[in-house]
Order: sequence, then C-alpha cells, then structure tokens
Amino acid sequence: MLALIFGVLVGAGMPLQTSANSRLRLSVGSPYLASFISFAVGTLTLLVATLLLTGGLPDLTEAAGGPAWLWIGGLLGVVVLTGNIFLFPRLGSVQTVVLPITGQVLMGLLIDHFGWFNAPQAPLTIARFLGAGLLILGVVGAIGLLDAVLRRDTVIPTGASRGAGLWLWRLAGVVFGMFSATQTAVNGQLGVVLGSAVSSALISFTVGVATLLLIVLATRARWRVERVEENVRNPWWMWIGGFLGAAFVFGNAFLAPVIGTGLTVMVILLGMMAGSLLIDQFGLLGARKKPTTVLQALGLLCMVAGVAVIRLL
Repeated sequence: MLALIFGVLVGAGMPLQTSANSRLRLSVGSPYLASFISFAVGTLTLLVATLLLTGGLPDLTEAAGGPAWLWIGGLLGVVVLTGNIFLFPRLGSVQTVVLPITGQVLMGLLIDHFGWFNAPQAPLTIARFLGAGLLILGVVGAIGLLDAVLRRDTVIPTGASRGAGLWLWRLAGVVFGMFSATQTAVNGQLGVVLGSAVSSALISFTVGVATLLLIVLATRARWRVERVEENVRNPWWMWIGGFLGAAFVFGNAFLAPVIGTGLTVMVILLGMMAGSLLIDQFGLLGARKKPTTVLQALGLLCMVAGVAVIRLL
C-alpha cells in the first residue's frame, strides 16, 4: 500500500513539472533549451542525492557487462519529451494526453506478461485487462473529453493534421507512450543491477542531458533567460521542473521492480491526473482556475477502481 501511495505522489508532481517547464520555456525561448535546463537541474539533484545516499558515484562495472538496453532509459525520456512537443499542435491537448497514456498502459501490461527487460512477470489476466480499461476510461473522463463530447465541442483544434497524416501522428502518440513504459522498465532493471534506484535515475538523466545538449547545439538555440513582462521578475518555481523530473524518474526506477511495470505506470498516471485536476481547481503555479466537473471527478474514481482491480484481484 505504501508503494502505491508513493507512486501517486510521484505522479502528482508531474503536472507541476509541466507547468514549471512551460513557464521556463517562455523565458528562454527554445523548448529544447528549457528541457536541457530542466534535465541539468535534475541531474545535479540526483548527483547530490547519490553522493549522500551511497557515499560515492555509481559503480558501473556490473552494468557495463549487461545488455545494451540498460543504457537507453535517458534517450527514451528525451524522445518522449520531444515527441509531445510535436504532437500537441497536430493532435490537440486531449489526444496528446490520451494516446500516449494508452501506449503506456498497453506496453506496461505486455512487459509484465512476457517479463521483458527482466521485469517481474505477471500474466495478462482478465482482471488486469479490465483494470487497464477502467484506467483509460477514467483518463478520458478526467481530462474532460466526455464533457466535450456531451457539449459537442471540437476536441481537435483548427489547423491540426488531417487524413492519413493524422492517423500517423496518432500512431506516433501511442508509440511514444510505449517508449515511456519501456523507460520505466529499463530504469527499474538498471536500478536492480546497480543496487540503487537513485543511481539508476542519475545515469538516465546524465544520458538525457547529454542528448539534449547535442540537440540544443544542433538547433543553435540562443542561450538567454529573459523576463516575459517588463519590471516583473521571473517566478522562482520555474526552476523546479528538473527536481520534480528527478523525483519522477527515481520513483519509476524504485517502483518497477517492486510492483511491476504495468502497475507502476497505472499508479503514477492516477497521480498525474489527480495532480492536474488540483492545479486546475486551485490555479496553482499561475494556471487559470478551472473547477473540476462531476464527470472529471467520476473519471478519477474510475482510475482508482482500475488500479484497485489490478492490485486486489
């Protein structure tokens, strides 16, 4: 039970990270530079945590002799982060959320069923399939898609992709979600090999920050931090995205070997949706206040039911 609560708390921090990184992007101009700064802050945070908790840098001897996929967690994280940047203007906010989550849940169940990446094996039972369906249905309700359908609102923005191109981007959204679940399993196994989840997260972030540095240099992004409004200081909280991202990667690496990749993904998604609704409800970190609707609350309860079905049955 404590592991589930920890997963929810880790997931709840992700919407805060998104808000912080979005605000940081306004000040630095480039989404890649904002991501690089966020990853750099997270890397420093994990470096300090590793030194304090383990007394030194990770010993990579055993990991060096392991499979090559142990090192791809950070790269997958960058692909997922960059992928969302391209998905949003083409699919809109609703599909940019739902499609990757669908990919995450499906891949998490497959990883558990087949024991890929040396993950704890958990056969795909009817209960797990039902729980995954409830979770996805809950996500649809929590992000307001059901509200939009009932009001007959447009859920794809004007100017979004159409035709075959639209379906290719939808497929890409599912694939990006599958990459995210794969990152969870890979970092979890790396933590097992190293004997430390925080060391695994540090390596993942180090690979990510190196990749993003190359992207920033290749795109020739201008290094700057400017005020969005004259005579108004940038908020202090725009720098906390890296810290929250570090907590997220550590949480995934810690939980995956304990409760399995599939359940880790679902519990953290539950926390993400709950955190998003809280941000909207109270207007946290400069967000516009948007009261939670009844259908969104029911969607969140549906997600809780999905996790409970998988955990208890």
